[in-house]
Amino acid sequence: MEKGRIFEGKTTNEAIEKGLKELGIKKEDAEIKVLDSEDKRSFFSILAPRVVKVEIISKVEKRQEKERKQREEVENIDFEKAKENVDNFFSKWVKTLPSNDIKYKIYQDGAYLKVDVDGDDLNYLIGHRGDVLNNLQIILSAIASKGLPYKVRTILNICGYKEKREKSLEELAEKLEKTVVRTKKSITLEPMTAYERKIIHSKLQNSKKVTTTSIGEEPYRKIVISLK
Repeated sequence: MEKGRIFEGKTTNEAIEKGLKELGIKKEDAEIKVLDSEDKRSFFSILAPRVVKVEIISKVEKRQEKERKQREEVENIDFEKAKENVDNFFSKWVKTLPSNDIKYKIYQDGAYLKVDVDGDDLNYLIGHRGDVLNNLQIILSAIASKGLPYKVRTILNICGYKEKREKSLEELAEKLEKTVVRTKKSITLEPMTAYERKIIHSKLQNSKKVTTTSIGEEPYRKIVISLK
């Protein structure tokens, strides 16, 4: 578990404000844990100066470190080998499917290896809310990564489903933002893939009223939308 920096103050708020100022971040960009509360004072410490300790982890620094590691991984990934792995699998797999005239394209897009598939009557490869597609995507990621030092993040798109799903998730994010503001209660969404969670986070990252966080472990990781 990542450790943050410890800050002290006479009250919890004072310790937090001191930490935020020193780190140069806003409260919504911080993970705060109260270590010693002003409410927890023993009989023997009652005459001692009051000191409250809080631990603060900068989400900004976490994001920057994550991005740095991702850039490092991407620089060391042999995308040509990853594309070859996927193409070898796909060229044989599509021949076993009941659909005819299936076309696919494999290409690198930044940090991702993308696979676009098109054809008639491919809904069975998408499934309910993309559950079949998401499982296929996990399999393709494993195939793409075979023999490589890093996991190749792979995005599978079938008949433009990703664009449709992205639009519906953005509309959902806007709707839930209004609900949270109106009810003043947090909302926890159903488990989503990292790709889908990123869409929600990105849509609401500039919201002045709500904030988003992810909780839980894969594959059951969820987004919580809360008031700022």
